[in-house]
Amino acid sequence: MAAPKLEDISHPPTEQLNVLHYCIDSNPPWPEAIILAFQHYILMLGTTVMIPTQLVPLMGGSNSDKALVIQTLLFVAGLNTFLQSLFGTRLPTIVGGSFAFVIPVLTIITDPSLLVIEDQNQRFRHTMRAIQGALIASSSLQIILGYSQLWGICSRFFSPLGMVPVISLVGYGLFERGFPQLGKCVEIGLPMLLIFIAFAQYLKHNYMRHLPIFERFALLICVALLWAYAHLLTASGAYKHGSQLAKVHCRTDQSHLLSSTRWIKLPYPFQWGAPTFDASHIFGMMAAVLVSQIESTGAYIAASRLASATPPPAYVLSRGIGWQGIGILLDGLFGTGTGSTVSVENVGLLGITRVGSRRVVQIAAGFMIFFSILGKFGALFASIPFPIFAALYCVLFGLVGAIGLSFLQFTNMNSMRNLFIIGVSLFLGLSISQYFNEFAVAHLVQSATSLANSVEPQAFHGPVHTRATWFNDFLNTIFTSAPTIALLIAVFLDNTLGVVKAKKDRGMPWWVKFRTFKGDSRNEEFYTLPFNLNKFFPPT
Repeated sequence: MAAPKLEDISHPPTEQLNVLHYCIDSNPPWPEAIILAFQHYILMLGTTVMIPTQLVPLMGGSNSDKALVIQTLLFVAGLNTFLQSLFGTRLPTIVGGSFAFVIPVLTIITDPSLLVIEDQNQRFRHTMRAIQGALIASSSLQIILGYSQLWGICSRFFSPLGMVPVISLVGYGLFERGFPQLGKCVEIGLPMLLIFIAFAQYLKHNYMRHLPIFERFALLICVALLWAYAHLLTASGAYKHGSQLAKVHCRTDQSHLLSSTRWIKLPYPFQWGAPTFDASHIFGMMAAVLVSQIESTGAYIAASRLASATPPPAYVLSRGIGWQGIGILLDGLFGTGTGSTVSVENVGLLGITRVGSRRVVQIAAGFMIFFSILGKFGALFASIPFPIFAALYCVLFGLVGAIGLSFLQFTNMNSMRNLFIIGVSLFLGLSISQYFNEFAVAHLVQSATSLANSVEPQAFHGPVHTRATWFNDFLNTIFTSAPTIALLIAVFLDNTLGVVKAKKDRGMPWWVKFRTFKGDSRNEEFYTLPFNLNKFFPPT
């Protein structure tokens, strides 16, 4: 029997995914594009609602304050998404609220000068204004790194090998928002997970009028079914005598958003008052800005692959980071209570639907702005129980992580050097961040318990605990981010271990042409600015 040929047992590397129905520059028909955009809007609501729900009560805010913060975060997310897709990287990415800012925000919330304010509404407003000041000042870091092209210069040290752990942990590093959250309401979360996989994968070849309806709209169909099921359980009194955990995570009437939200409300800058500035708050917030920058870089590269585009050149990455800095500035001006980053779950949705169209994301930005102004309608969708979103995250975060692993095809994985770098950076990225995150989670639980007992929350203490709170926040924030740790370790090892001899093993012959805007002819097609703006802002 003849030995099998190499081409029969291996797969050649593929620069662009060829399994997408619509790539970055191709557009679905308008009705289909609008429904796909609405899916992106529904998906990003999970994080948009969860962050204010956790933080606003700790700040002394009421349900109406929480509703307004959610509206503001949704409104600014719509603006940032539209600006990023039009003038930034031009990739089909949703820009929303970021958990990277939670630690510096917690430090501001527990600042002794704010805790002494007895009136809860006044404490909320003063705390929000302090957060605004920190966001406005720290946003300058991303703006400078982006528009000065410094981040593009830093990206010269990146390689396919070094980016694998970063992109992978952008997805896998969020595992605590998957099944651990789903498990808080198994009777809703588990059916959602199983039905979503069944619709998106096993039934994806079923067509209706030449449209793979289950593959394209699996998220919308499954969310509608399980949301109705959850509402039925709530209305029938299934949780009337249940535990407090079940009431919080399973019921559809626990957010109190519908009753607290105005019919029409247009968020505007400085709606909470004039921002206040404190140096220690600003330095602590700068760490979160760095983390969001690194996580977004990994998400941009993943999105480029799922949009069938080339990896974004250094100039485009810097341009995107500059606009993301402006996004954080807008967060500070409007008062969203947190900063911005690329929504990882929406990047994963590009792969599930196999639609990487830029137009779809821009329409989704319109939905965000529209429903943030029409508060009651937005609050209705925001009442979806979080375990439904957690079930989606189990699939979507995993897909983004797998996109990171797919870059291994451009490297030599028979090299012990490469195996060492990948293994160590992946493991330490997960292990170190888990150690630091345990402190943050414990503090949130402790603060929620204190709030329930009408006791002021205690100051946040992470593993790094010195008298300098800004130094504590800086290191505690950096080391809670798995992608950030992975980037520091992988890029350092990749550029110090036998670099000269390992150029081909690292994947540099393939990667180097994407470093510059004119290094590959396809870059101009994917990343050129609209309205002939490249004439006035030429790529450098």
